[in-house]
Amino acid sequence: MTTTELGAHFDGNTPSQTVGPFLSIGLPWPDGPDVVPAGTPGAVLIVGTVFDGAGDPVPDAMVETWQADPDGRFDHPDDPRGRVAGWRGFGRCPTDEHGDYVIRTVLPGALPGQAPHLDVSVFARGLLHRVVTRIYFPDHTDAHADDPVLASVPQPRRDTLIAARHDGGYRFDVRLQGPGETVFFDV
Repeated sequence: MTTTELGAHFDGNTPSQTVGPFLSIGLPWPDGPDVVPAGTPGAVLIVGTVFDGAGDPVPDAMVETWQADPDGRFDHPDDPRGRVAGWRGFGRCPTDEHGDYVIRTVLPGALPGQAPHLDVSVFARGLLHRVVTRIYFPDHTDAHADDPVLASVPQPRRDTLIAARHDGGYRFDVRLQGPGETVFFDV
């Protein structure tokens, strides 16, 4: 094709692209998986695997978490209860060659009207946008019934949002599609 012919087919819009396998190049940082440092009292590991629709591990995904501190507060000027200086609350971990990730954190406190949870974003090849979910904990089952977000998810899909106890911490696998697909929210 000549440049003129190519130009005749170009409508001014760039075609959409999926996130490629470049997430491990510039997005991670050394302490990204550590919401709290090793040795922090009450620290737990949240481990999991990201699976694709065929049930295969995704070796080049990125898992991000955002959470309140153990008292349910944030180091953010919009927190109406007051800012907690120094609380990062954010973790970021690329999956390894087996699709596994690890986040070191402490259990979050409850937010007003919500059970303790972590907000989770997953970026992976083949996705045009991140997918967003939550991790709830089996330690807080009494608060789950009153959480409006969790209560909006029909049973048994709700179970895809609750971590399992695992080796002194928790396990939370993410299934992007297929049987047992994790519940994702439109945010």
